[in-house]
Amino acid sequence: MSFSKVRRIIVRFFIYVLLVCTAVTSIYPILWIMMSSFNPGTALYSTTLIPERFTLVHYRELFLEKDFGLWYINTLKIAFFTMILALVLVIFTAYALSQFRFRGRRMSLMAMLILQAFPGFMTMIAIYLLLLQMGLLDTHLGLILVYAGGAIPGGSWLVKGYFDGIPRSLPEAAKIDGASNATIFTKVMMPMSFPILTFVALSNFIAPWMDYILARLVLRSADKKTLAIGLYEMVSGRMNTEFTMFAAGAVMVAVPITILFIFLQRFMIQGLAEGASKM
Repeated sequence: MSFSKVRRIIVRFFIYVLLVCTAVTSIYPILWIMMSSFNPGTALYSTTLIPERFTLVHYRELFLEKDFGLWYINTLKIAFFTMILALVLVIFTAYALSQFRFRGRRMSLMAMLILQAFPGFMTMIAIYLLLLQMGLLDTHLGLILVYAGGAIPGGSWLVKGYFDGIPRSLPEAAKIDGASNATIFTKVMMPMSFPILTFVALSNFIAPWMDYILARLVLRSADKKTLAIGLYEMVSGRMNTEFTMFAAGAVMVAVPITILFIFLQRFMIQGLAEGASKM
């Protein structure tokens, strides 16, 4: 056996070992939380990974003793309308920057690129004061506007890169045939951009679904709470020890995201790869 062949076998062996270790370290915490949600009692610690006795009482108590259903509806509403608004803003911004040449275009692109370098924590005080002056503090609308506005810089760069990858001969041919910009946008560009639109939509759905810090800053009323706020308050206080119920809530939170990833992962990977390659 030649040295090069032995070297390839060794390299492949270490790659497989690395992949197996990565899979185990990723799957074990998820499996642990899932099993804890079926474990009787309130403690997450257990001598065995698989509970000796399975119970669904924690899932039932989430809806009967807590306002989990209300939190779920609030979070779903915020995530859905954030996804729609962010998708509209990102698409129109990216289309204008990709297909039109106007004064200030390069400066706008550079400004959006620079804005991505600053962490969102730097804007929290400004966001709080702005929403307070506009009367949108402690409202779902204010939170939706903040999430959607924050998605514009990064999302626009990504979608613009995808639009730049579409051959310009297609919209130009449609324009020669008499198509307006609106027709080109809806009949030519949108049907060819489904992968990147799927990625933008899903990423802007997940962000408010999982966010705690910004939601905690904006929302104050008990009937406005999201899943992240409600679940955190289960275990944050000294007397709050409902860890297994928290695990059940975490599983319920992960279910819709997991389903979306399973069915849309092909389009997400394609859209991210093709959009990023042109940035």
